[in-house]
Amino acid sequence: MDSDIKEEIPVHEEFILCCGVETQVLKCGPWTDLINDQSANRPKLLIFIITGNPGFSAFYAPFAKALYSSTKGQFPVWVISHAGHAMAPKGKKILTTSDDPNAQEIKDIYGLRGQVEHKLAFLRTHVPKEMKLVVIGHSIGCYISLQILKHGPELPIIRCFLLFPTIERMSESPNGKITTPLVCWFRYALYIPVYLLLKPWPVNIKSLMVRMCLRMMNLQSPSEFSLLNMLEPSCLVNVAYLASQEMMEVVKRDNETIKLLANQVLLLVNFNAVLDSAIESKADCIVNLNMFHRLFFLGLFLESILLSRALSKKTSICME
Repeated sequence: MDSDIKEEIPVHEEFILCCGVETQVLKCGPWTDLINDQSANRPKLLIFIITGNPGFSAFYAPFAKALYSSTKGQFPVWVISHAGHAMAPKGKKILTTSDDPNAQEIKDIYGLRGQVEHKLAFLRTHVPKEMKLVVIGHSIGCYISLQILKHGPELPIIRCFLLFPTIERMSESPNGKITTPLVCWFRYALYIPVYLLLKPWPVNIKSLMVRMCLRMMNLQSPSEFSLLNMLEPSCLVNVAYLASQEMMEVVKRDNETIKLLANQVLLLVNFNAVLDSAIESKADCIVNLNMFHRLFFLGLFLESILLSRALSKKTSICME
C-alpha cells in the first residue's frame, strides 16, 4: 500500500542553467516554480536535499517521495545535483533564469568550494527569500550544508539534517584510504581510458550497462529519470575531481561553525549500523572504530552545546 502511494507522488525533473552549468533538479510535489507562484496555496517551507558524491539526484527520488508522503504533501521536496554531475538528455529543455545580480563568478565550480557557491546561488535565485528551508545533506552534502549555513546567513534555514556526515578526516576513513591515491594521484591517468572506452558507446549500450551495475549492487533503478550520467565521461571526471578535493580539504571538523549553528543542526546516524560495520571489517577495524568514536563524540558535542545553552537560559530566567 505504501509503495503504491509513493508511486502516485508527482516528481518533476528539470534541467536548469545555474551559474552557467546544467543542473538537474528533482521536484517532488505539484509546485515547480516557487518564485513566480503568488497563489494562496504556495507552501511556506521547502525541504532541500543536497546529495553525496556522485551527485546523481535520481538515486534520491525514493527518499524524496517518502519525505513528501510523510509530510502529507504539505511541503515540496527538491533534490539538486552537483554542478557537472548531470547532463540533460538530448532534446531535453534547459531552463534559464536571471542569476543573482550580486553573485560573483565561480572560478572553480566543479570543486568543493564551487559546489557550495553553486547551491547558494540556486537557493538565492530559485527560492523566495521569505520561504523557510529545511536542508538535508548526505555524506559530503553535509559538509556543503554546513558551509551554506556559514556563508548564507540570510537564508531562512530553520533546520539542517546531516545524514551520515563526512565532515572531517575523509582520507583516513577505510574508503578514503583506497580512494585518496586513486583520485589524487592516478586521476589523470584514468581520464584517457575513460573517454576512449565510454564516449563511443551508443545510448542503448550505456543504458544496459547501468542496469547491470545497479543489479549487481542490489539497487533499484529509478527508471523515470535518466541515469546515463553514471557512464558519461565528463560527469565521471567531475565526480573524481570533487572527490580529490574532498580528500585534501575535508580534514578538520569545523567546531566553531557547528557550535555557532548548533540550534539548527541535527545529526542523523545509525550508530548501531556504523558500529556493526566497524566490528565486521577485519581489514581496518581500528580506523572504522575511530570513525565510529568521532561520529559518536560529534553527537555528544552537539548535545553538550544545546544543553549548556538551555541551562544558561534557564539560569538567566531564574535570576530575573
